[in-house]
Amino acid sequence: MVKLMIRTALVLGAFVALTSCDVPTASAPQEAPRVIERVTRTGSPQSVADFRVVVRRVEPVAERACRQLRPGANCDFAITIDNRPNQPPNAYQTYSDAGRPLLAFTPALLRQMKNRDEIAFALAHEAAHHIEAHIDQTQQTAVAGALIGAVFGAMVGLDPAGVDTATNIGGNIGARRYSKDFELEADSLGARIAQSSGYNPLRGVLYFQDARDPGDRFLGTHPPNADRIQNVRNSVR
Repeated sequence: MVKLMIRTALVLGAFVALTSCDVPTASAPQEAPRVIERVTRTGSPQSVADFRVVVRRVEPVAERACRQLRPGANCDFAITIDNRPNQPPNAYQTYSDAGRPLLAFTPALLRQMKNRDEIAFALAHEAAHHIEAHIDQTQQTAVAGALIGAVFGAMVGLDPAGVDTATNIGGNIGARRYSKDFELEADSLGARIAQSSGYNPLRGVLYFQDARDPGDRFLGTHPPNADRIQNVRNSVR
C-alpha cells in the first residue's frame, strides 16, 4: 500500500504545480466546428506596458470577487510576466511556495493579443481558475483516477511496471475529466470580472476567433473556440 501511494503521489506531480491554459497559437486560423459570427479583431500587438495598465484595473476587482465568492481563501494575487527564455504564448495560474495565487503571462502571448480587452479577459480568466478552486479539484480527480488505475492494474495481475503505467493513465484521465468544464467556468466568471473592471469581454474573447481550434476531442483539455465565444456572450448578456 505504501508503494501504491508513492506511485500515486508521483503521478500528481504534474498537476499540483499549475493550471496552464495552454493558449492556442493565433497564427494559423482553422475552420471551427461551429459557425462563429465574424466580428473583426482590431488593434496591434500588446506590450508589457499595456499588461501593467490592465493589471492595475483588473487586480482589485478580481481580489474583491475572490473574497466574496471564496471566503477564507488567499485572495492576494501575485501577477507577473514569465520572462524565462523561449516560452510559448501562454497564461497560467499557479501558487508560490508560500501559497500565494500567482497569475503569469508570457511576452509571446502579449504579442499575439491585439488590444487590452483581450489581456483583461485572459487575466480575469486565470484569476477565476483560483476563485473556482480548479487546481484543488483537479488534484482530487487525479488522485481518484490514479488510485483506480493502480487498483485495476493490481487486480488483473500486472507487474510493478504495468501498475505504474495504469496509475499514470488513471491519473491523467482523472485530471482531465472536468478540464473543459473548468475552462468554460473560468471564461464565464472571468468575463464578468473583466466587465466589472471596465473592459469589454465580448471583444476580449475574440482572441479565440483567430486561434487554432482544439476541437471537441475526447479527454481534450480545452473546449472548442466557438463554445468559448458563445459561453462568454451568454455570461455577460
